[in-house]
Amino acid sequence: MTIDPVSGATSLYATATTDPASRKQTMDGEVFLRLLVTQLTHQDPSNPMDTNDMIAQTTQLAMMEQLTTLADNGTEAFALSMRQAAAALIGRQATYADADGKTVTGIVSAVSFDGTVPSVTIGDDRIPLDAITGITHAERPADATAA
Repeated sequence: MTIDPVSGATSLYATATTDPASRKQTMDGEVFLRLLVTQLTHQDPSNPMDTNDMIAQTTQLAMMEQLTTLADNGTEAFALSMRQAAAALIGRQATYADADGKTVTGIVSAVSFDGTVPSVTIGDDRIPLDAITGITHAERPADATAA
């Protein structure tokens, strides 16, 4: 942990044990605004912050928030697309590799959305959507009246 010489605040970002992914998730608009306020509070009154710099930083904040929103929308769109793809498999014949690596084929009878990746039910097995290796139209049994 380090102490910021300007604000006296402790920083978790400099510790070696902090996971980089969690650091990225915690750097949001609130942290950016806190840094800007600290910078403004501790500026030299005889040499105030350039207004162009402040406008540039505010613009960066707005862009960061828009990019975050765009990324969230992209994630939601991908999740919806996966759900639609999984739902479209009901009644179709799907192929996947079982735990032994053997190719198994069966009819998709149900879809579940309770995990991060939708899963389909084939026979008694629940298979993640990304484990499906092939899809075909289910073969219909021969019509007995068509003879």
